[in-house]
Amino acid sequence: MNVRRLIPAAALAGAVALGATALTACSGASAGGAKDGKLDVMSSFYPMQFLAQQIGKDHVKVDTLTKPGVEPHDLEITPKQTGQLGEADVVLYLKGLQPAVDKAVAQSGVKHVVDAAKLTELEVHGASGHDHAHEGAEGHTEGEEGHDHAHGEAGEDPHVWLDPVKYAEVAKGVGAALEKADPDHAADYRKNTDELLGKLTALDTEFKDGLRNTASKTFITTHSAFGYLAERYGLDQEGISGVDPESEPSPARMKELQAVAKKDNVSTVFFETLASDKTAKSLATDTGLKTDVLDPLEGITDKSQGADYFEVMRSNLKNLQKALGSK
Repeated sequence: MNVRRLIPAAALAGAVALGATALTACSGASAGGAKDGKLDVMSSFYPMQFLAQQIGKDHVKVDTLTKPGVEPHDLEITPKQTGQLGEADVVLYLKGLQPAVDKAVAQSGVKHVVDAAKLTELEVHGASGHDHAHEGAEGHTEGEEGHDHAHGEAGEDPHVWLDPVKYAEVAKGVGAALEKADPDHAADYRKNTDELLGKLTALDTEFKDGLRNTASKTFITTHSAFGYLAERYGLDQEGISGVDPESEPSPARMKELQAVAKKDNVSTVFFETLASDKTAKSLATDTGLKTDVLDPLEGITDKSQGADYFEVMRSNLKNLQKALGSK
């Protein structure tokens, strides 16, 4: 079982300083580049967009490069988006998740650039979580084609927003960055950040309480996006296709998952809303299991089980409780 690694108390407090490091800016003057005087913020995809909206509120105009329904990993930047990116006052992105965005941001010339990957510690998570606590980052092997899909600087897992504690670290750094970009409204950004941190702390408590006593600790999912969540709450993630949701699992991996499902009393194979459910349904049929949604929250669409981050995360919790046999 994954063993939760405790984050030092200084880590969250230090996110403000990290925010200053992640924010590359030469001037402390207010930006306010939008025509209505609001801070023009361009986000790379939904989790960054949500933070900007929650922290900036009325002082910001937020747009996103990844439109609803688009799988973020496969995003290609259009010339129009490149132009919009270059005109933004602030850019929020997560380096290593979307190569096209990384390249566009590097060439944008925007002064205020916030890389969420610098606001919290990234880790390496394999498709299987059973040995994570014992092996550590260096002990992972990629057993089949598609499981070595690289993310981050050294294959790190970028899906930090699915752990409310790590997402709070990112939020605190983003808040600090907006304060620096728009000091005239710093007090409001600080207040909004504190409100968001309170909500994320409450969500963390809900997950801890809701997943403390379950009949099984193992869940199978098409997209290995839940490594941080699994580690935080003492669960084992078994990914069908690794961190790349579109990669095809090998026959050996499918056979291995059938054995895991039987051994660990797995009841459900999870799939996501933005990628094909074909593999999940195939495995479920072969093993006599049910299927359900576990949303990696890379975008909100009309198929999402909730209207925003918190609603979808609580839907995820409910689905996990049902699948794992919450007592």
